[in-house]
Amino acid sequence: MRQNSEMTAKYAIVLAAGQGTRMKSKLYKVLHPVCGKAMVDHVLTELEKDQIDEIVTIVGHGAAKVEETLGKRTKYALQAEQLGTGHAVLQAEELLGDKQGMTLVTCGDTPLFTAETFAKLFEQHEQSGAVATVLTAKTDEPFGYGRVIRNHRDEVEKIVEQKDATPEEALVNEINTGVYCFDNQALFETLHEVKNDNAQGEYYLPDVIEILKAQGCPVGAYCMDEFEESMGVNDRIALAKATKVMQRRINELHMKNGVTLIDPATTYIEADVKIGADTVIESGVSLKGKTVIGEDCVIGAHSELRDTILEDGIEVKASFLEGAIMRNGSNIGPYSHLRPQADIGEGVHIGNFVEVKKATLGKNTKVGHLTYVGDATLGKEINVGCGTVFVNYDGQNKHHTNVGEYSFIGSGSNIIAPVEIADHAYVAAGSTITDDVASRDMAIARGRQVNKPGYYDRYPVAKAAAESKNKA
Repeated sequence: MRQNSEMTAKYAIVLAAGQGTRMKSKLYKVLHPVCGKAMVDHVLTELEKDQIDEIVTIVGHGAAKVEETLGKRTKYALQAEQLGTGHAVLQAEELLGDKQGMTLVTCGDTPLFTAETFAKLFEQHEQSGAVATVLTAKTDEPFGYGRVIRNHRDEVEKIVEQKDATPEEALVNEINTGVYCFDNQALFETLHEVKNDNAQGEYYLPDVIEILKAQGCPVGAYCMDEFEESMGVNDRIALAKATKVMQRRINELHMKNGVTLIDPATTYIEADVKIGADTVIESGVSLKGKTVIGEDCVIGAHSELRDTILEDGIEVKASFLEGAIMRNGSNIGPYSHLRPQADIGEGVHIGNFVEVKKATLGKNTKVGHLTYVGDATLGKEINVGCGTVFVNYDGQNKHHTNVGEYSFIGSGSNIIAPVEIADHAYVAAGSTITDDVASRDMAIARGRQVNKPGYYDRYPVAKAAAESKNKA
């Protein structure tokens, strides 16, 4: 919210009531994600950067889900019956109709518009003194778009839809993006004059432009620099194209901020991810959700991080991390998995084929390979041998294990929770631990070895070995 009352008030209306039948989806169109964020959320985020005094989102299909996604960042008006874009905007009259200022109208399925473009449209509208300003763009392929027809004074004369354009008008490459800025009160007054005498029987917002023009009101246009910003999403093909553009935009921003992307084309980074300077991201990496990566990290090829925090100096090799935290100087992989609530301490080493779930590993502890650590707290400077399993589930409930600092867990051990292993304790390889182990004790829980003389010759392996030897 802007605090300077001397500035012209700015309002915004986001059209988000349509179902989007061409998406062929149970998910409402504006909620389809582009780089991890719903399309309508992208629109709202950019509007918020422009210090809009009040934003109203028009909801219809999936209203509850849209409101759940956007929360209290916007007010809402319901379009119970979808009767066109003009009818949709009119639903905001109760909230905005009596206010003085400028109102921007945009669509919730256009996730690529930027705050900068919205700001320039507001500025152009205010400085020109126009009652309405159309956001336009130029393209070499205008087919299917409404054409912006200007007169000899470069003023907007009219907007002509593709089907209604003359051959000369069809050659015009300036198109209507579907975004407008209006004098707020003029907008709502004129909306009441819009008729639905068309093939669809709907009330169209562009008709407001023609009515204002017919009344002699000044109508302007701002032609934006990048046509691709105006890309609307009506089907899965357009969704993929928009995602590609957003992906490139996000990646370039990170690179400008000091992050190295070895192959940006194969690197997928969602909108809310944060990455520190001098971190290197290798090819095929996916960074999703609220992931935060510190400085001087290396994220190896084909790793995926979701809602994960990495502090500084972390190395991740070809691993999957979700809902976890890795602290300074720790490393993992290849082919390991951190599940939610895994807290990997400073300097910890996690090798290959290790899974950690709801467990804390203390400073400089090492879990080399082929191990499962679940529901456990491990102190510092512990060595966990290959093939160790923290057995945490009894068929009904999960149980916790504590392992003290400077302890040693031998390879192939089963730690049956709940159990306490004290500081400086030693678990012999191959043991199944069901009882507590005191400090400086060694626990051995396995059958004694018995050697049977001559038994080798009784088994088929001896015959096979002899045959192989004879052939040689």
